[in-house]
Amino acid sequence: MKIYRHIVVLLCSILFSVHSAGQNDEIMIAGFWNLENFFDYIDSGESVSDYEFSAGGERHWTKSRYWKKCHGVAKTVLWMADRYGRVPDVMGVAEVENRGVMQSVLNGTLLKKYDYVQVHVDSPDSRGIDVALIYRKTVFRMLKSQAFHVTVDMDGKPFKTRDILYVCLENMAGERFHFLVNHHPSKYGGEAVSASKRKAAMNAMVSVCDSIATAGEKNLVCMGDFNDTPDGDAFLLAGKSLVNMAADLHRRGEGTIRFGGKWELIDMFLVSKDMAGKSAMHICFPYFLSVKDGQHSGLKPLRTYTGPRYSGGVSDHLPIVLVSRKH
Repeated sequence: MKIYRHIVVLLCSILFSVHSAGQNDEIMIAGFWNLENFFDYIDSGESVSDYEFSAGGERHWTKSRYWKKCHGVAKTVLWMADRYGRVPDVMGVAEVENRGVMQSVLNGTLLKKYDYVQVHVDSPDSRGIDVALIYRKTVFRMLKSQAFHVTVDMDGKPFKTRDILYVCLENMAGERFHFLVNHHPSKYGGEAVSASKRKAAMNAMVSVCDSIATAGEKNLVCMGDFNDTPDGDAFLLAGKSLVNMAADLHRRGEGTIRFGGKWELIDMFLVSKDMAGKSAMHICFPYFLSVKDGQHSGLKPLRTYTGPRYSGGVSDHLPIVLVSRKH
């Protein structure tokens, strides 16, 4: 009888594995997360924030605090695996200081057992923060990558911001996917003053997308922190060619950051029309990324710093996930 039960359990396990593999083959999982001032702890003098986020700087950003954040990022990616069946196939990140930061996450945490590869290019941003993309090399191979600069606003005035990172990946079935990772200019200085900068970044992104679409490509995913909600004026530039997967979530009052007790949705996916019908966007809010909002009811993201005080969290943004089916 024991042998029989073992055989039944083994067969059930095999059938479950086959079924799960079949389900996984039918989807593509993409993620994005603004990691809020993710600097290493060494002052290399390369940006205005480099000394601030160092062991000797005013933030007292030490090696132990740095590695706690690395492990917090990895823990969240593994939480995504529990929820969606596997770790994301591809994931964009924002506000990382350099390539070494994400390599610490990929090589020095539990994510080292996965086959992630990083794509990163230094941006001219004055704060010294960049965007990057990681992908699993057993799922994709990279065909091309390029950084697109945004150097002038819509009025022709020069400014510095993060590059838009474009990466073309091909899966094992020969299907190509085009990813653009964005971190558009903030509302620092006022919404009216900064709007022209965000419109310039959106215009640059849409121009790249239009070129890709003209070449007959259909799988296009723009991800990022757009520093505006889906009803912002800048998104009117994207309305004709891209579908904002965050629109319904925004209408329901959901968000990725919390300010003054209210959620705002500024992190999102914009995809080609061919992908929109087979994709869904989710906001991830595992318990360990949350803290009670002391001034308002409910929870809010647990930040790394609250003002000058170290809070021990990962980010003031929540991560987002896009689940896309083949058919």
